[in-house]
Amino acid sequence: MAGVQTAVALRERGFTGPVTLIGAEPHQPYDRPPLSKAVLLGKAEDSAFDIDFAALDVDLRLGVEVTGLRAADHELDTGSGPVPYDVLVIATGAHPLTLPGSEGVPGVHLLRTLDDAARLRPVLERRHDIVVVGAGWIGAEFTTAARQAGCAVTVVEAAGRPLAGALPAEVTAPMAAWYAEAGAELRLHARVERVEDGRVVLTADSDDFGATGETRELPADAVVVGIGARPATGWLEGSGAALDPSGALTADDRLRTSLPDVYAVGDCASFPSARYGERLLVHHWDNALQGPRTVAAGIAGEAPGPYDPVPYFWSEQFGRFVQYAGHHGAADTLLWRGDPADESWTVLWLRGETPVALLAVGRPRDLAQGRRLIEHGTAVDPARAADPSVPLKAAVR
Repeated sequence: MAGVQTAVALRERGFTGPVTLIGAEPHQPYDRPPLSKAVLLGKAEDSAFDIDFAALDVDLRLGVEVTGLRAADHELDTGSGPVPYDVLVIATGAHPLTLPGSEGVPGVHLLRTLDDAARLRPVLERRHDIVVVGAGWIGAEFTTAARQAGCAVTVVEAAGRPLAGALPAEVTAPMAAWYAEAGAELRLHARVERVEDGRVVLTADSDDFGATGETRELPADAVVVGIGARPATGWLEGSGAALDPSGALTADDRLRTSLPDVYAVGDCASFPSARYGERLLVHHWDNALQGPRTVAAGIAGEAPGPYDPVPYFWSEQFGRFVQYAGHHGAADTLLWRGDPADESWTVLWLRGETPVALLAVGRPRDLAQGRRLIEHGTAVDPARAADPSVPLKAAVR
């Protein structure tokens, strides 16, 4: 997404120089969200972007892996030989974390690429018993698809709640019930000790799952691992590019890296946010859509303003449309709009009386109105904002 959108944005801004788009995968560039939905369930063969690269005069080089960067020479090393550049945009995204000890074990899957989805589709078609490791966003979305396909699914999570690394406990605790409603078993406080052909061995980390240290086995025709992702920047070793502790390129507020004439955009780059007073690393689709506009403007000589978006993402899981905007780490107050036991509800985070983040479950109007309030830094009356019958735009001070 980030690389493709950068190429498109350059042409939209009138850039007439040569543009080369290099991708390691052999497939036409594609969108990722459908992989865990339509593609996985066999409702679509692929999710290729409807873009005529030839008409845009973009040199599309597929199946070419970039192995190194020699910034002093303005040159990339690739499996097909060196590629020179005047300006380089790094949009290598992120790679999923593997479960230690599971490499090479038959039936263990990741879900990040089109090929991953293609390998998993027959697993769902055969209605296998599946163990999902990780109750994060991808774990929930895959579990939703697997249950729709009629598979028996057990989700194993080391933390005591779903989405433990993404949202506060009081917000995610109600989501645990969604798994049972969908007919999936959710095992919390459970650590994977090892994966073998046809089974997963678990160790209980808390009495919530079993006696601490107790070992149990789960039958598994397939194991799907969704335990997070890290920026795909290992190929930059020795390049001199500055990385943050997560491994992301440390871009500035125009998405320029520490290297001359090198930009970074999407999942592989963090950027400073004046809005939130900290550096953000956003692994979501909207960031890969918005960032390229800033990069293209800079390359085209338009002196773009600072890149400081309100982060946004969505997830379709267990019959619910979940949307999030902002960054709740900057908040000091949490407001509920509605009962989390109901089908639809919203959580609003405030700093003082100003919204900084919002999570909406089945309430798209709250998301749209709340996102605008966050973007403009508009204060609200907390009492009215906590009333789900009051539109958020009507709660403005």
